[in-house]
Amino acid sequence: MTLFEKKFKTAMQSRAPLLDKITQYIVKRKGKQMRPMFVFLSAGLLGEINDSTYRGAILVELLHTATLVHDDIVDDSYERRGMFSINALWKNKIAVLVGDYLLSKGLLLSLDNDDFGLLKLVSDAVRKMSEGELLQIEKSRKLDITEDVYFEIIRNKTASLIASCCAVGSSSVNSDQESVEKMRLFGEYVGIAFQIKDDLLDFGDENTGKPKGADIKEKKMTLPLIHALSNATSSQKREIINIIKNKRDEKGSLEKVVNFIIQHKGIDYSNQKIQYYKEKALAILNDFPESEYKKSLENLVAFTINRKK
Repeated sequence: MTLFEKKFKTAMQSRAPLLDKITQYIVKRKGKQMRPMFVFLSAGLLGEINDSTYRGAILVELLHTATLVHDDIVDDSYERRGMFSINALWKNKIAVLVGDYLLSKGLLLSLDNDDFGLLKLVSDAVRKMSEGELLQIEKSRKLDITEDVYFEIIRNKTASLIASCCAVGSSSVNSDQESVEKMRLFGEYVGIAFQIKDDLLDFGDENTGKPKGADIKEKKMTLPLIHALSNATSSQKREIINIIKNKRDEKGSLEKVVNFIIQHKGIDYSNQKIQYYKEKALAILNDFPESEYKKSLENLVAFTINRKK
């Protein structure tokens, strides 16, 4: 990871002073770096980490960072990980161009090194992320997301990128497509569990790093709410949807929705689903021989579902 950080910083460099200043700021505010870890650990599980693995990890992180920069613009968000977003400091026009720049750097890194297979894997993930986000926006307007649609959204919006990390890592060291597909599926299961856990963090306290009820305030249909509504009477369902649509900012409304979700087992059900996808992910790892990389992947799975923020 130390070497990756150096290579990633180099990959982002620009001859334009303003752009170089902004990319340095982006490097400083990097988060847990889970996605590059999935690339390296998946590679180590199947073979020997090489230059192609590093390029794959950089590609993933460049494209992921580009989507985050653009997401902040779309969401009118001025903060990320406790620091100002790019659009907050340099306004939307520059932020859009920075996201485009990062995207182009990732594409060129792959094309210059003939990493066409890796580029295809990550580009497919970015396509799915866009489709998932648009589907969520479309469905959120009517608050009519079913559980099947919810899983389609998070499979595309969140899980596809973690799946591509595992596929990129394994593909960089192993041409056995069956093993690559197994690791892609492993990443998808982990990504689904990760997103459900993120849904549940919305019901935590102020120490989680995410405001309690933020998803409800933004009219986001997450699994705890979807399950609770599916087990409610017609009148209860109408009342809760009306609160979320029209009265979510009124005093006591948020608490009423949260209590409704708890009473109708939305949180319990979501925890059960996390365990379900965790076990499916670990079952795939059982097909591979014991190693430090396998153990680290198991630990990373545990971290994704036990994290507090």
